Parts: sequence; C-alpha cells; structure tokens
Amino acid sequence: MLKVTVVSIALLVSTEVMADVFKYVDDSGHVFYTDEPRSKLYKRIIKTPLHTLSTNHSNGGSPFMAAVLKRHTFSGANKARYNELIADAAQRHQVDEKLLHAVIQTESAYNATAISSAGAAGLMQLMPATAQRFGVLDRNDPDQNVDGGTRYLKHLIGLFGPRLDLAIAAYNAGENAVIRHNNTIPPYRETQYYVRQVLALYRQ
Repeated sequence: MLKVTVVSIALLVSTEVMADVFKYVDDSGHVFYTDEPRSKLYKRIIKTPLHTLSTNHSNGGSPFMAAVLKRHTFSGANKARYNELIADAAQRHQVDEKLLHAVIQTESAYNATAISSAGAAGLMQLMPATAQRFGVLDRNDPDQNVDGGTRYLKHLIGLFGPRLDLAIAAYNAGENAVIRHNNTIPPYRETQYYVRQVLALYRQ
C-alpha cells in the first residue's frame, strides 16, 4: 500500500482565481497546485498507482508527484538576498522584475538549492537542456540560473507575443507543448494552476 505523509498545506487566495487553489510541495521541494483540498487529495493518492501521478511537464520543473508532501517554508530573507540579482537580470534582459519574482516564488520559493524530481534546479528551476541552450554552465549558481531563466522567459515572451499567459505556460510545460495545443495553455492540471499562480503573484 502506498503510504502518504501530508504535513502542510498552504491555501492560496487571489482575486484573479475564482476557485480555491491549494499549494503543495513534493518531497523534492517542487511546488505544484491543485483545486483538491488535503482530504480529497489524500484519498485519491492512496487509490492511485504511483506512476500515474505525473504529468508530461517537461520544461521548468518536475512531475506532479504527491506521494510525499513536506512543509513548505517561504523565506523572506532569501527573497531579500536575491532582490538585487533579480533586479539586475530584469534590467539586463528587459523583463519585468515583478514577473521574475512571480516565477521564482512559484518555482522555488527563492530556494537556490531546490532540485525537482525531474531534474530541474535552482531559483528558476532550469532543466539541463534549457540551461545549456541559454548558456548556463552551473545551474546551482544563482547568478547564472537567474540570468539563464530570464533569457528563456524573454525568449518565450517574444515567441508568444502579447499572450503573457502562454509564455508562462511555456516556461512550465515547454514551448512545444503550447505550440502543439494550438497556442493555448496545455490541458495539464499543473500548468493551468501554475499560470494562475504566477499571474496572481505578478498582479499583486
């Protein structure tokens, strides 16, 4: 029998989201979102084979793994530590600083050592291929990570034009996933909640 430990749930409330969205962190530290409260999610996990708990999420993070959940701690000190670094990257690549903060908070909660079960790493949760594509030699280095992630986000904003929601979806699920779905947000639960959360943080 699959054993599940549920330690902490954070309820996200936003005027931009009509339904309640619950924020979870898997055992690898990756953040994901669902509209299912702890009781319903817990029952579903117990009845669901482990291998079916993952999505096709391929770019910015890890699969939807809910077998083991742990306490998620947001560190204001970490955010303050990286404020200047983020501001510099935003100015250098002409990306809205608030958007970078929204992505980083959603991806890693400002944890520079976060590693997802899919292999994404660092503040902006870069996958190895994405890091290589944008010249990041060390994904664990905050400066390189944020610079590469910002460059990628800038590329996606240019690719999808005025549709910021599509750029955000592509950061999470991969640009090809958005293109394959006729330039719409892919029908992956994680990606849909991810877009809502990033936009909610961005518009605060």
